[in-house]
Amino acid sequence: MSFLTKPRVRGKMTRMRRPAILAALALGIAATACTSNEGAPPTGATGTSVNAVMATSDLYVGAPQRITFGLVLNDERLVSFGSVDVSFAYRGSGNDEPQPGPAGTAVYLPTPGTPNGAGGPTVTLPSEARGVYQAEDMMFDRAGVWEAHVTADVDGLGVIRAAAGFVVLDDPQYPAPGEEALATRNLTIDSDDAPPGAIDSRAATGGRIPDPELHQTTIADALRRGVPALVIFSTPVYCPSRFCGPVTEVVEDLARRYDDRAEFIHVEIWRDHTEDNRVINKAAADWLFREGNLTEPWLYLIGADGIIVDRWATLWREDEVAAALDALPRIRT
Repeated sequence: MSFLTKPRVRGKMTRMRRPAILAALALGIAATACTSNEGAPPTGATGTSVNAVMATSDLYVGAPQRITFGLVLNDERLVSFGSVDVSFAYRGSGNDEPQPGPAGTAVYLPTPGTPNGAGGPTVTLPSEARGVYQAEDMMFDRAGVWEAHVTADVDGLGVIRAAAGFVVLDDPQYPAPGEEALATRNLTIDSDDAPPGAIDSRAATGGRIPDPELHQTTIADALRRGVPALVIFSTPVYCPSRFCGPVTEVVEDLARRYDDRAEFIHVEIWRDHTEDNRVINKAAADWLFREGNLTEPWLYLIGADGIIVDRWATLWREDEVAAALDALPRIRT
């Protein structure tokens, strides 16, 4: 979710006034950059317009990163499954002639609980499949405006081409791998100064906080004790992409399997989500609120030394996160 807001910090929370969603895919991914369709819109053999929408935010120079995007038809159907080709071009200030950059293959990454699909890319309804395409280890050498150019052979459409513009920064805005983790005191089940829904939005109506394993400790406490932590920032109820609930459940599953490798922590985004008085939890604001923008979900792996090992945005593969946890030494037997 991407918001343009004016925050005010008040004690343990940040207040947001009437956030406006900048753009969204049919499947609910908040767009972090505009679609770049100069001239005629990208199409397939049938003439159907296809739009690429970036799902990744906070891209920066000099580090390998995961790039995710969705492919959406004008009639709100999606391109899903298989893999597509993607290449990147540097546009400088946005009007410069494109200069070739990195290129690779982007593989479909489904929302947990939805099918992986078989075969190559195909057209689906949002009710049939929701996900993004992900290219890994993409590195950008210059800050400025870039374009992603996507080519895919889609069943029923033929070869389609689409493009999306995005910005690469000199430095990350949010905490990034190699940096020290913020010693944040997030809300837990023992917090007596917040309603249950501020600890986990799924408790806003029923009062019971789900996944107690994810709400027992703070990031600050894990850092003080020198133990690794896997931290998910998400709002399972209010996330417009509908990704937050499934990925939070993935972290809960990992917590059961790897409770001897790390502390597992869920940080709820919203303390108050009422229309006219939206308030972000301070822990979420400390990590993710920069220059009027908030994006989620994010997943962070913090090492025993307090340094961020890795981070994932939007969607991630459970087996990839499990492999990172497997690489950690056991902290308890």
